Amino acid sequence: MSAPMLTAREAGFAVCHDCGQLVRLAGDHHHCPRCHAAVHLRRPNSIARSWALLIAAAICYIPANVLPVTVVDALGKTQGDTIMSGVLYFLHHGDWPLALVIFTASVAVPMAKIAMLMYLLVSSQRRSVSRSVDRTRVYRVVELIGRWSMLDMFVVTILVALVQLGFFATMHAGAGAPYFGAVVVLTMLAAQQFDPRLIWDAVEARDDR
Repeated sequence: MSAPMLTAREAGFAVCHDCGQLVRLAGDHHHCPRCHAAVHLRRPNSIARSWALLIAAAICYIPANVLPVTVVDALGKTQGDTIMSGVLYFLHHGDWPLALVIFTASVAVPMAKIAMLMYLLVSSQRRSVSRSVDRTRVYRVVELIGRWSMLDMFVVTILVALVQLGFFATMHAGAGAPYFGAVVVLTMLAAQQFDPRLIWDAVEARDDR
């Protein structure tokens, strides 16, 4: 039988959250010798902060999908389009690949991120020891897709800049655009505040028993 692996915490080391320096812990107050930031074994109040950001993102998700994201003024007429109305428009005109991209990036991905983060937070709070590897992979997926979540906002920004035809047609961002941007930023911050090492703390505690 192989001997149990020695963890960094058991060896008296911790990683600085700011610069990534491996720091030997000594005394009650730990500071990074490179950037002088406070060093903790786990992010302070990680779950509470992630919950606060995630709840705020879930609240903003509703107006982001209900309110118009873009507003077009054409020949004296004003029309606002939500995310789903844009998806239905492209489906009606047979452009289903673009409709699928918009639905995936603007509706499915934010909802999936909120659901996955909620699953990670609940399981960590309950100190679950089941499927720890899978939960770590879920966290990596959330971090991976987070950087692509602003793609839809970039598209809206480019369209607003391009569709400026004076009296004939103008486009500007609708009331739902800031809420959608808030959902993207808040979910990214929630994933950043969550400490994935909490997933394995319960496993180590079980093995110690």
